[in-house]
Amino acid sequence: MEEKKNTANQAAYEQYLKKTHTLGRILTAAVLLLLLAAPFAIGLFLGAMPNLGAAAKAVLGVGLVYLVSGIVEYLIYVPMLGAGGSYLAFITGNLINMKVPCAINARDIVGVKSGTPENEIIATLSIATSSLVTILVLAAGVALMIPLQPILQSPALQPAFENVVPALFGAMACKYYRSNRWIALIVLGVMSLLFVFVPSLIGSTSMMVIPSGALAIGLAYLSFRRQHRERGDGK
Repeated sequence: MEEKKNTANQAAYEQYLKKTHTLGRILTAAVLLLLLAAPFAIGLFLGAMPNLGAAAKAVLGVGLVYLVSGIVEYLIYVPMLGAGGSYLAFITGNLINMKVPCAINARDIVGVKSGTPENEIIATLSIATSSLVTILVLAAGVALMIPLQPILQSPALQPAFENVVPALFGAMACKYYRSNRWIALIVLGVMSLLFVFVPSLIGSTSMMVIPSGALAIGLAYLSFRRQHRERGDGK
């Protein structure tokens, strides 16, 4: 009886994933089309079409910079967010500072692991909720932009706005740093020294995810091998 129930659940989950991929691909293609069509539609309406040659050169230059970053983000975030969460996150944007922290926090509260059906559902629900909240907050912000403009542009608040993202990542990373302190300290130390001696890399933080992530993975692997060797010696 239990085996039949598990089989039915697995079939339902596979059907869910199939529909998710179908809908996700359609909506992703539609969003890409709208994003690309918007500038041309505005240009036609205003009678001010851009120089396509100059635009292509600009897009190519920016695209090459973000190509590696885009591939790395895909490889890192998809296993964390699952199919539904990934489609929602990549369509709505703000992965690093909103969607990923929200999904990780929801996953930790519920106590599920990456790659499981439970994580797939939790990540999708959390990212969908985050997207809806973001829309409501943006709508309220647009409506109140003029009345709040003197407050938002106050010199006293500018330091706070400049440190919102570091504060967000610091709070999110604290939990993981505490569980792997020496790995976190080594990676932070190496990357801090690298940025100090090569300041030009500060503008390429997305690209630096690759070496810092590789260093963390390598250190974690060495730690695993050392612990495994110690357990073997203990036996």
